[in-house]
Amino acid sequence: MIDIDVSAIGGDEYLVEVREGGSSTRHTVTLDRAALERFGGGVPAERLLEESFRFLLEREPKESILRRFEISVIGRYFPEFESEIRGRVGGS
Repeated sequence: MIDIDVSAIGGDEYLVEVREGGSSTRHTVTLDRAALERFGGGVPAERLLEESFRFLLEREPKESILRRFEISVIGRYFPEFESEIRGRVGGS
């Protein structure tokens, strides 16, 4: 089972910890208000980030996810991200 914990660091930065089995990874993600609205449609930042990491983990192991990135970068690697994520989070 994969456990994803998201916590605000300050400003537009969030710490995302992914635990699976006996190991974990930590990632710092930048998510500003414009990106939150664009990708999340009004859902809380923590919900958007958790679902974004579930999306990523369906495509690559946690160790392959960048340690620091801005949320829109996901779409550069996975063009389907923007169209899929809003459905996952139930944003308006």
